[in-house]
Amino acid sequence: MPIASGALNPMTSSSADNKWTAASHALAYLARADAIPHRTEGEAALLDQVPRAAHRMLDLGTGDGRLLALLKIDRPAAEYVALDFSPTMLQAVGDRFGDDPGVTIVSHDLSLPLPSLGRFDVVVSSFAIHHLPHQRKRSLYSEIFAVLQPGGLFCNLEHVASPTERLHRQFLAAIGYSPEEDDPSNQLLDVECQLRWLREIGFEDVDCYWKWLEMALLAGIRPI
Repeated sequence: MPIASGALNPMTSSSADNKWTAASHALAYLARADAIPHRTEGEAALLDQVPRAAHRMLDLGTGDGRLLALLKIDRPAAEYVALDFSPTMLQAVGDRFGDDPGVTIVSHDLSLPLPSLGRFDVVVSSFAIHHLPHQRKRSLYSEIFAVLQPGGLFCNLEHVASPTERLHRQFLAAIGYSPEEDDPSNQLLDVECQLRWLREIGFEDVDCYWKWLEMALLAGIRPI
Protein backbone atom coordinates (compact mmCIF):
# COMPACT_ATOMS: atom_id res chain seq x y z
CA MET A 1 0.00 0.00 0.00
CA PRO A 2 1.20 3.57 -0.65
CA ILE A 3 2.47 5.52 2.34
CA ALA A 4 1.24 9.07 2.80
CA SER A 5 3.95 11.68 2.33
CA GLY A 6 2.78 15.00 0.97
CA ALA A 7 -0.49 16.00 -0.62
CA LEU A 8 -2.57 14.31 -3.27
CA ASN A 9 -3.18 17.48 -5.24
CA PRO A 10 -2.72 18.25 -8.94
CA MET A 11 0.97 18.75 -9.75
CA THR A 12 0.21 22.27 -10.85
CA SER A 13 -2.24 23.06 -8.11
CA SER A 14 -3.02 26.54 -9.39
CA SER A 15 -3.98 25.29 -12.86
CA ALA A 16 -7.58 24.47 -13.63
CA ASP A 17 -6.34 22.58 -16.71
CA ASN A 18 -4.60 19.80 -14.80
CA LYS A 19 -6.41 16.50 -15.44
CA TRP A 20 -4.12 13.98 -13.77
CA THR A 21 -6.26 13.48 -10.66
CA ALA A 22 -9.05 12.22 -12.94
CA ALA A 23 -9.06 8.44 -13.30
CA SER A 24 -10.30 8.66 -16.89
CA HIS A 25 -7.33 10.81 -17.93
CA ALA A 26 -4.76 8.60 -16.22
CA LEU A 27 -6.29 5.41 -17.63
CA ALA A 28 -6.44 6.88 -21.14
CA TYR A 29 -2.74 7.71 -20.91
CA LEU A 30 -1.84 4.20 -19.75
CA ALA A 31 -3.83 2.71 -22.63
CA ARG A 32 -1.81 4.71 -25.18
CA ALA A 33 1.60 4.77 -23.50
CA ASP A 34 2.93 1.56 -25.02
CA ALA A 35 2.06 2.77 -28.52
CA ILE A 36 4.09 6.00 -28.35
CA PRO A 37 6.73 5.72 -31.11
CA HIS A 38 10.36 5.43 -30.01
CA ARG A 39 9.47 5.43 -26.31
CA THR A 40 11.29 2.15 -25.76
CA GLU A 41 14.39 3.64 -27.41
CA GLY A 42 14.41 6.42 -24.83
CA GLU A 43 13.88 3.96 -22.00
CA ALA A 44 16.74 1.81 -23.30
CA ALA A 45 19.02 4.85 -23.40
CA LEU A 46 18.10 5.62 -19.78
CA LEU A 47 18.71 2.04 -18.65
CA ASP A 48 22.13 2.13 -20.31
CA GLN A 49 23.16 5.02 -18.04
CA VAL A 50 22.03 3.50 -14.73
CA PRO A 51 24.75 1.44 -13.02
CA ARG A 52 23.68 -2.13 -12.35
CA ALA A 53 25.38 -1.87 -8.94
CA ALA A 54 23.16 1.05 -7.81
CA HIS A 55 21.74 0.28 -4.36
CA ARG A 56 18.95 2.85 -3.89
CA MET A 57 16.84 4.57 -6.54
CA LEU A 58 14.01 7.12 -6.60
CA ASP A 59 11.44 7.23 -9.41
CA LEU A 60 9.67 10.60 -9.58
CA GLY A 61 6.22 10.45 -11.18
CA THR A 62 6.36 6.68 -11.38
CA GLY A 63 2.92 6.26 -12.97
CA ASP A 64 2.09 2.57 -13.05
CA GLY A 65 5.72 1.65 -12.31
CA ARG A 66 6.69 0.92 -15.91
CA LEU A 67 10.21 2.38 -15.68
CA LEU A 68 10.78 0.96 -12.21
CA ALA A 69 9.91 -2.51 -13.50
CA LEU A 70 12.47 -2.15 -16.28
CA LEU A 71 15.14 -1.02 -13.82
CA LYS A 72 14.44 -4.00 -11.57
CA ILE A 73 15.16 -6.54 -14.33
CA ASP A 74 18.94 -6.04 -14.10
CA ARG A 75 18.95 -4.59 -10.57
CA PRO A 76 16.62 -6.89 -8.59
CA ALA A 77 18.38 -6.41 -5.25
CA ALA A 78 18.23 -2.62 -5.25
CA GLU A 79 15.90 -0.61 -3.00
CA TYR A 80 13.35 1.53 -4.85
CA VAL A 81 11.13 4.46 -3.88
CA ALA A 82 8.25 5.12 -6.29
CA LEU A 83 6.59 8.53 -5.98
CA ASP A 84 3.39 9.77 -7.63
CA PHE A 85 0.33 11.91 -6.85
CA SER A 86 -2.42 10.42 -9.05
CA PRO A 87 -4.76 8.08 -7.14
CA THR A 88 -5.18 5.97 -10.27
CA MET A 89 -1.42 5.68 -10.82
CA LEU A 90 -0.82 4.93 -7.13
CA GLN A 91 -3.37 2.13 -7.34
CA ALA A 92 -1.71 0.75 -10.48
CA VAL A 93 1.83 0.81 -9.06
CA GLY A 94 0.50 -0.63 -5.81
CA ASP A 95 -1.08 -3.52 -7.72
CA ARG A 96 2.24 -4.14 -9.45
CA PHE A 97 4.61 -3.83 -6.48
CA GLY A 98 2.42 -3.90 -3.38
CA ASP A 99 3.91 -7.22 -2.21
CA ASP A 100 7.51 -6.33 -3.11
CA PRO A 101 9.51 -5.46 0.03
CA GLY A 102 12.13 -3.73 -2.12
CA VAL A 103 9.67 -1.07 -3.32
CA THR A 104 8.29 1.77 -1.18
CA ILE A 105 5.39 3.66 -2.74
CA VAL A 106 5.04 7.30 -1.72
CA SER A 107 2.06 9.56 -2.37
CA HIS A 108 3.36 13.09 -3.04
CA ASP A 109 2.64 16.11 -5.22
CA LEU A 110 5.79 17.23 -7.06
CA SER A 111 4.63 20.84 -6.97
CA LEU A 112 5.63 20.67 -3.28
CA PRO A 113 9.20 20.20 -1.97
CA LEU A 114 10.35 16.60 -1.90
CA PRO A 115 9.64 14.84 1.40
CA SER A 116 12.47 13.46 3.52
CA LEU A 117 13.32 10.16 1.85
CA GLY A 118 17.05 9.82 2.49
CA ARG A 119 19.83 9.74 -0.10
CA PHE A 120 19.90 7.93 -3.43
CA ASP A 121 22.43 6.54 -5.88
CA VAL A 122 20.07 7.25 -8.79
CA VAL A 123 17.05 9.49 -9.33
CA VAL A 124 14.97 8.89 -12.46
CA SER A 125 11.83 10.39 -13.93
CA SER A 126 9.83 9.54 -17.03
CA PHE A 127 7.45 12.01 -18.66
CA ALA A 128 6.36 13.67 -15.41
CA ILE A 129 8.33 16.84 -14.64
CA HIS A 130 7.04 18.68 -17.72
CA HIS A 131 3.71 19.12 -15.92
CA LEU A 132 5.33 21.51 -13.43
CA PRO A 133 5.71 25.29 -13.85
CA HIS A 134 9.19 26.18 -15.04
CA GLN A 135 10.27 27.75 -11.74
CA ARG A 136 9.26 24.58 -9.92
CA LYS A 137 11.12 22.42 -12.45
CA ARG A 138 14.33 24.25 -11.58
CA SER A 139 13.82 24.05 -7.83
CA LEU A 140 13.02 20.33 -8.13
CA TYR A 141 16.30 19.81 -10.00
CA SER A 142 18.08 21.44 -7.05
CA GLU A 143 16.25 19.15 -4.61
CA ILE A 144 17.24 16.12 -6.70
CA PHE A 145 20.88 17.24 -6.59
CA ALA A 146 20.61 17.49 -2.80
CA VAL A 147 19.27 13.94 -2.32
CA LEU A 148 21.83 12.27 -4.58
CA GLN A 149 24.88 10.62 -3.11
CA PRO A 150 28.22 11.98 -4.38
CA GLY A 151 28.65 10.39 -7.78
CA GLY A 152 24.89 9.85 -8.00
CA LEU A 153 23.05 9.98 -11.33
CA PHE A 154 19.94 11.90 -12.39
CA CYS A 155 18.14 10.76 -15.57
CA ASN A 156 15.04 12.54 -16.83
CA LEU A 157 13.29 10.99 -19.84
CA GLU A 158 11.15 13.98 -20.63
CA HIS A 159 8.62 15.61 -22.91
CA VAL A 160 10.34 18.82 -24.06
CA ALA A 161 9.31 21.83 -26.12
CA SER A 162 9.67 22.04 -29.89
CA PRO A 163 11.32 25.21 -31.21
CA THR A 164 8.29 26.01 -33.41
CA GLU A 165 4.54 25.42 -33.39
CA ARG A 166 4.79 23.59 -36.72
CA LEU A 167 7.27 21.10 -35.25
CA HIS A 168 5.01 20.67 -32.21
CA ARG A 169 2.10 19.77 -34.46
CA GLN A 170 4.32 17.34 -36.35
CA PHE A 171 5.17 15.65 -33.06
CA LEU A 172 1.50 15.35 -32.11
CA ALA A 173 0.74 13.78 -35.49
CA ALA A 174 3.66 11.36 -35.10
CA ILE A 175 2.29 10.04 -31.79
CA GLY A 176 -1.27 9.87 -33.07
CA TYR A 177 -2.70 12.90 -31.27
CA SER A 178 -4.75 15.71 -32.75
CA PRO A 179 -4.14 19.30 -31.59
CA GLU A 180 -7.43 19.05 -29.70
CA GLU A 181 -6.06 16.11 -27.70
CA ASP A 182 -2.95 18.00 -26.62
CA ASP A 183 -2.71 17.73 -22.82
CA PRO A 184 -3.44 21.16 -21.26
CA SER A 185 -1.42 20.06 -18.21
CA ASN A 186 1.79 20.18 -20.27
CA GLN A 187 4.20 23.02 -19.51
CA LEU A 188 6.95 22.19 -21.97
CA LEU A 189 10.46 23.65 -21.83
CA ASP A 190 13.32 23.42 -24.31
CA VAL A 191 16.27 21.09 -23.83
CA GLU A 192 18.93 23.81 -23.82
CA CYS A 193 17.41 25.70 -20.90
CA GLN A 194 17.09 22.57 -18.76
CA LEU A 195 20.65 21.45 -19.48
CA ARG A 196 21.90 24.91 -18.49
CA TRP A 197 19.97 24.73 -15.22
CA LEU A 198 21.48 21.34 -14.38
CA ARG A 199 25.00 22.69 -14.96
CA GLU A 200 24.29 25.80 -12.89
CA ILE A 201 23.01 23.65 -10.02
CA GLY A 202 26.28 21.71 -10.02
CA PHE A 203 25.68 18.55 -12.05
CA GLU A 204 28.57 17.25 -14.15
CA ASP A 205 28.60 15.39 -17.48
CA VAL A 206 25.29 17.06 -18.28
CA ASP A 207 23.98 16.26 -21.73
CA CYS A 208 21.01 15.24 -23.82
CA TYR A 209 21.80 11.53 -24.16
CA TRP A 210 18.95 10.73 -26.56
CA LYS A 211 16.26 12.66 -28.43
CA TRP A 212 13.40 12.07 -30.83
CA LEU A 213 11.31 15.15 -31.63
CA GLU A 214 9.79 16.22 -28.26
CA MET A 215 11.11 13.24 -26.29
CA ALA A 216 14.56 13.61 -24.73
CA LEU A 217 16.79 12.01 -22.12
CA LEU A 218 18.51 14.65 -19.96
CA ALA A 219 21.12 13.43 -17.48
CA GLY A 220 23.81 14.60 -15.11
CA ILE A 221 25.95 13.38 -12.21
CA ARG A 222 26.50 14.89 -8.78
CA PRO A 223 30.26 15.36 -8.39
CA ILE A 224 32.14 13.11 -5.99
